Amino acid sequence: MTRTPSGRSLFRTAAMVGALTLAAASIAPALGADPVLPPPSSVGTGIPLTYQGPPPSEVNKNLIGPVKLLRAGDVNERLMTVTLPLYRGALKNGRSVWYILTDTTDERNAEALGLNFSAKLNYAAVGDAVRGAWLQDDGSIQFDRGSVDFSPERIVVPGDAPDFFPPASFQAGSIGGPRYTPLFRLENGGGHIYNAPVVAFDVDEDEIDFCEGDVDYSKVHDRVLSICPDGERGGTVTLQMTPIFSFAKPSAYISTEASDPMVAALDSGTHAPALGDTVVGFDDGAFSAVERLFPIANGPTGAENPQRQGLNSALSDVGEDGKPLPPVHVIGGLPTVALDYSPLWDLNLGEWTDEAIEKGYRSRLIDEFQLLSMVEQGWLTGPDGAPFGSTGIVVNCPIVMRFL
Repeated sequence: MTRTPSGRSLFRTAAMVGALTLAAASIAPALGADPVLPPPSSVGTGIPLTYQGPPPSEVNKNLIGPVKLLRAGDVNERLMTVTLPLYRGALKNGRSVWYILTDTTDERNAEALGLNFSAKLNYAAVGDAVRGAWLQDDGSIQFDRGSVDFSPERIVVPGDAPDFFPPASFQAGSIGGPRYTPLFRLENGGGHIYNAPVVAFDVDEDEIDFCEGDVDYSKVHDRVLSICPDGERGGTVTLQMTPIFSFAKPSAYISTEASDPMVAALDSGTHAPALGDTVVGFDDGAFSAVERLFPIANGPTGAENPQRQGLNSALSDVGEDGKPLPPVHVIGGLPTVALDYSPLWDLNLGEWTDEAIEKGYRSRLIDEFQLLSMVEQGWLTGPDGAPFGSTGIVVNCPIVMRFL
């Protein structure tokens, strides 16, 4: 497989698509000024919310209402954070690997551990996209390869107005080795594949003891807000989530790795080139490991604009608290909505045409087929009028919760 190249040539192609936030320590969206979460169902009625029944999702999680999908975590909707169990493993050479678990191809273990089930991850095992791992006598996991350097400083400098995107300069805050991937196959545990993003590497417990926050990002992942190791294999870690829309349902995920350096920098993730070995371009076909993510480069801007959306907005708009606002992009299927969920997203970049903007058609899109209808009618294209489709970049974004 051919991995996505890096460099400025990507500014108008695949690299534009990442970007779900600006700064790891300040990416909590000001949702009061940017209403992504659904309003109370009592709005416009003559009775208060307390007199209405519980959401139907409490009876059937496939119906309307909030559903926590990554049940292993504790979600704070107001702060858009999730707190997950922290695991400690090691490479064959003994270097420590601190990681989380989010998805697996083992459906029964997904139910038992509160992880997302993704059958499609079976088809990610192409090239170096999946690494080997073995269960040890003490219950820990030993990985065959894959280091991560968390020491770089994350840098994202917006472009000049009005084209804040693409950024003038960038640098990912963590860089995986050439064969690092968050996916591993448990060779002596059923051969199932797990999604295990690494949040710290080659450090002892006392070096990453940031239970109260004030995190040292030269040692941990840029989405970590607090990390509290407890013993050789235990502990918790709190990470920043990002709001997103799936079939008009507001949801949230955590972005942990990207196969492209600019996307990793924009998304507060780890640059993991090996993920680029994943086959893209046919997300609903047989043996596909991916679903699609639909970022928009030039959506409406303005912090108070209820239609704001996209990468230009993410690099320029801030909320009342001074923190960058998320671009609230559209994704494909997630658990309880579709049968083909995958945490690996094939980035399909959209750009509104000049004619669409002139006619006033540009607005916030919240549904895959609503967006694709704009593509079909010619109002959305690829960058600079190119055909719409896969950019070749893969982002690891495990889904956490559906809010509606």
